Amino acid sequence: MTAPAFKTAGTGDRVLLFLHGIGGGKASFDDQLATFAPAWRCVSWDMPGYGDSAPLPAMAWPALADAAAAVLDQVDARRAVVVGHSMGGMIAQELALSHPDRVAGLVLYATTPFFGSRDGSFQKTFLAQRLAPLEHGLTPAAMAPEVIGGMLRPETPAAARQRAIACMSAIPAAAYRAALECLVSFDRNADLPRIAAPTLVLACDRDPIAPAVTMAKMAQRIPGARHVALAGLGHQGHLEDAAAFDGALADFFRTL
Repeated sequence: MTAPAFKTAGTGDRVLLFLHGIGGGKASFDDQLATFAPAWRCVSWDMPGYGDSAPLPAMAWPALADAAAAVLDQVDARRAVVVGHSMGGMIAQELALSHPDRVAGLVLYATTPFFGSRDGSFQKTFLAQRLAPLEHGLTPAAMAPEVIGGMLRPETPAAARQRAIACMSAIPAAAYRAALECLVSFDRNADLPRIAAPTLVLACDRDPIAPAVTMAKMAQRIPGARHVALAGLGHQGHLEDAAAFDGALADFFRTL
């Protein structure tokens, strides 16, 4: 498999792999690369089909996990601590379950082990709502200011806000559609007890997409997992308050 595009920072002995959410890109974690690169070799990807990455023949969870493993191969890393946000957190779960030898530690951030409702009604409604702008000819670039702006608290630094908008603006419409259609199929709920890597389940207490209470239940099902909820932050907490987010990561990294 050809590895997706990625950016790197730092020359540390340990590798830290960042997997962004559905509206992100390889610049999503620039603040974290700046924080951790002195001690870590940091890698942040463009998910397949996003930014500078070629699309997969079909976007599916096993292929996405294989793509993440291919990035590790490309940087000559046998193992990495993986930080996955939202959809990236789902890919991180898939990677930890399908390639456990590649994951030295796991941060599941603002994510869930299952998307939607058991009867499928939520998935159907969600997909129809999210695809509607694409059906009317809008691109992720056209949607980005409203979508990203609606997720961030007013105190979010302007540079972080603009970087997030730029990341979403770089997503091709076809890739965004494929990601949405893939997202609603995710279900690793029954497999959480099989996650063997040391795990931090990191929530934000104002996140309506991956509620802290849901993530607390998730943590209880992963052996030995820690659960932390960042106060006053929403689904994009790493942009809203990078210092608080980085502090939670640093605390966890000290236990590895």
